[in-house]
Amino acid sequence: MQRVSISLMGVLFGLSLLTAAVERSDAKATISRSERCTNLSYQLDDAFKNHATATQITAAKALQRRGNRYCANKKQAQGIRMLANALKLLGVTPIDSDQ
Repeated sequence: MQRVSISLMGVLFGLSLLTAAVERSDAKATISRSERCTNLSYQLDDAFKNHATATQITAAKALQRRGNRYCANKKQAQGIRMLANALKLLGVTPIDSDQ
């Protein structure tokens, strides 16, 4: 009986370690809104280099400035929308860093 309870405790301990590892890996998969703002702004910088002749570049740059201001002022949801819209103006699909 004692061996069974010790084995059971070992199994439960192993499962708890496995669960903790899975939870940590899930936590790494999600990023904060601030990080999302930064990633989209960097994506826009690259898009400006690659789409320098786009007709909407002036409007996209204005949206990037506004989006960055929103992000800096703790209004990341609005900033993310602005930055994503700026990318769409250039014909670029915003990269979702959560994937």
